[in-house]
Amino acid sequence: MTGAGYSMLYSFLLFMITLSLQQMYKEKLASSEVFTILGGFISSLLFLLALTFIGNWQETLDSRAGWGTVILSGIIAMVAASTVHRVCITTCALFSIGILYEVNKLSAAMHQKAETKKKAF
Repeated sequence: MTGAGYSMLYSFLLFMITLSLQQMYKEKLASSEVFTILGGFISSLLFLLALTFIGNWQETLDSRAGWGTVILSGIIAMVAASTVHRVCITTCALFSIGILYEVNKLSAAMHQKAETKKKAF
């Protein structure tokens, strides 16, 4: 398996473990305001894991990941958040936007670094 294959497998396994734990403790996560915000944050981690899984899956198929991947990952995360509490959907969306911004910055920095190395050779 290539690097994308391993990353896809690990992100899927982490997604399933995180989702299972979130569902096991959903009563606790819905019990107070702080735990509800935590439930939204956990759902935004599900967004990141789903984004990683779907992006790597598309890479193994030699397809380009785009906004469709982001929207699908967001829908998956918000459906998971909706099983905990209504407010978790909102906090999941806010945290997911922040995570997406940071992933975009990281991606841009890595592509910039790769282009610099290409020009050096």
